[in-house]
Amino acid sequence: MHLKTTKHPWRLSQVHLHRNLSRFSCRRLAEAPPKLDLPISASRSQSLGLSIRFQPINPLRRRFSEQLPGSFESEQDQDFASKDAETLEQKEVSALEILKKANSFLPHVVLASILLALVYPPSFTWFTTRYYAPALGFLMFAVGVNSSEKDFLEAFKRPAAILAGYVGQFVVKPLLGYLFGIISVAVFGLPTPIGAGIMLVSCVSGAQLSNYATFLTDPPMAPLSIVMTSLSTATAVVVTPLLSLLLIGKRLPVDVKGMVSSILQIVIAPIASGLLLNRFFPRLCDAIRPFLPPLSVLVTALCVGAPLAINIKSVLSPFGVTILLLIVAFHLAAFVAGYILTGVVFQKAPDVKALQRTLSYETGMQSSLLALALANRFFQDPLVGVPPAISTVIMSLMGFSLVMVWAKKKN
Repeated sequence: MHLKTTKHPWRLSQVHLHRNLSRFSCRRLAEAPPKLDLPISASRSQSLGLSIRFQPINPLRRRFSEQLPGSFESEQDQDFASKDAETLEQKEVSALEILKKANSFLPHVVLASILLALVYPPSFTWFTTRYYAPALGFLMFAVGVNSSEKDFLEAFKRPAAILAGYVGQFVVKPLLGYLFGIISVAVFGLPTPIGAGIMLVSCVSGAQLSNYATFLTDPPMAPLSIVMTSLSTATAVVVTPLLSLLLIGKRLPVDVKGMVSSILQIVIAPIASGLLLNRFFPRLCDAIRPFLPPLSVLVTALCVGAPLAINIKSVLSPFGVTILLLIVAFHLAAFVAGYILTGVVFQKAPDVKALQRTLSYETGMQSSLLALALANRFFQDPLVGVPPAISTVIMSLMGFSLVMVWAKKKN
């Protein structure tokens, strides 16, 4: 035995190590840890694969350490850090959600802008007609940022839907305009220029606000709506004067260069800019996308309140209430006709409900601002501009009220 211990002293050290460890494990947790004096060197312990640290252990800490893997204090710190990170992340997400859901307040904001324009017109009179094109262009830019070129390619694959939107814009709506124009003069005894103003509203192209309304309700349908509006706007150079001649009985000249320039500024350029930005700078689009809804709500409120404030005297004229009721009935009939006729024609389409909502917007909403500009430029009687001024407000209010109703129904 003596020869073995002298020849192999590390074996005896192992025996001492196992004995001491077994004694240490049998002691109670409340006792102080033993001090082991092992005849083994650091180099020898490393060669044997042993790594032993003799530090006093808190019994309570040892007990939790045996139950839970790892260090209790480190896990506690990690829990606090993770909770803080989750709290910050929740705050960021909630802020982004609030910005993104700003569109849900659009009908309320539009109504508030109408009331404010009636009570205090100077709050909107500064937003003159020269700001309309940039404002509508911004709304189109917001639609472009949230779309892609594939969406527009898919839209052109639905020629039947595009044709239906065109028919609703330049056939169904002018017939309704002619009907309500005749009713205003023959039944209610309003001046002939008022009837001509209602007919003029029905002859203009689709409104860019219909694209935005479609985007809020059915985002995949927004490119289809944009194609419909762009087609009606482009052909309005010929169709609007022709319809005005047939319905009003007076040739209505249109500034071709001005209308083409308006199409480029309001529709083509902003949407193309948004698509290119989304294509080549996706991170930048992700950064600005949450801020577009509240800005779009503000711009829409200005586009609705400004025409009412500027034409407040005409709206509050003796014929104002009667004209208001006629315009409401005209737009209501156009919204309903677009919805019902689309359901009849495309009843077998898989997305018939979304298509009905889209064509309802296209039929019920038109560029009343263009009708107002044409009335002020080409008609000497100022009464012709009263129906377009009221239509701008009623069309927006009814359209975005439908946005609120249909969005809640979808959810």
